[in-house]
Amino acid sequence: MQANTEFRPRMETRIHGLRTLAPLSYRRFAGAIADVWSVRAEEGGGGFYIAPDPRIVILLDRVPPPVAMRIGGDLAEHRGIQAFYMPPGMPLWSRIEADHEKSHLDFHMEGEALQRRLAAANVRADLTRPRLLGQSDRLVALGRLASDEVRKPRRGEMLIDALLAATLAEIFATDAEAGTDAPCIASGGLSARQFAAVERHVHENLGRYVSVAEMARAAGLSESRFSHCFKQSQGETPQRWQSRLRLRAAQDMMRDPARALADIAYATGFADQAHLSRVFRAANGMPPSVWRRRILQGF
Repeated sequence: MQANTEFRPRMETRIHGLRTLAPLSYRRFAGAIADVWSVRAEEGGGGFYIAPDPRIVILLDRVPPPVAMRIGGDLAEHRGIQAFYMPPGMPLWSRIEADHEKSHLDFHMEGEALQRRLAAANVRADLTRPRLLGQSDRLVALGRLASDEVRKPRRGEMLIDALLAATLAEIFATDAEAGTDAPCIASGGLSARQFAAVERHVHENLGRYVSVAEMARAAGLSESRFSHCFKQSQGETPQRWQSRLRLRAAQDMMRDPARALADIAYATGFADQAHLSRVFRAANGMPPSVWRRRILQGF
């Protein structure tokens, strides 16, 4: 692939509560730049980020950090994110929920170079849509190998370029596999086995947002096919179903008088107690404190 040595990533950032622990390391190669950051993050801190070029970020610890993210005009906060693809011009906000140290690898890419890489792999992807991925040992392994090459180059450009290609394959896997979906049932919806696999995955990750791409992988379908099959069989979108499932789990937990509403909100993936209260009131016509009191008193 022809290198573009003139490519320079440009990103507007406004951050607070973040302190670098080591100098930035970076590596320039064919239409892309990889850089590695290590920071100390303080509870209550956060940042705003926007760039005219597409980028991929991989958090290098085995467990996703305690950070809530908000993207574009979406007011929902996403947690448990291990890696993400951010399209050009898409704003990102982050909010740190607990003190921690973290390292992350960023791939900044020239738009045309990214399209060439995907076309060479016969992957058709919507590059205008962000992608958020939860805990992933494979992405962490790829990110750590690439980070080592950034900090101490040993193998020339071929290895770092191949690691970017492997990362793209992992992130855009649902598009690459679009022609090899497991079938939906004859009615066009999910099979009982597929729905059970999705429900189990969401329950196992109740404390964080599970992306549609993750649910699709659990069902063995491409993201677009999964969304169609899910709505066909369940009568609602995967996102709305997930929100109802979390609210139902919160209601079950409220039957235990020893559990604080703030703890229940965190355990079921809501941003905080106020977020849980807003959603609960909209669904039930009363705040959770009133609902809980009536249930516990037998009304």
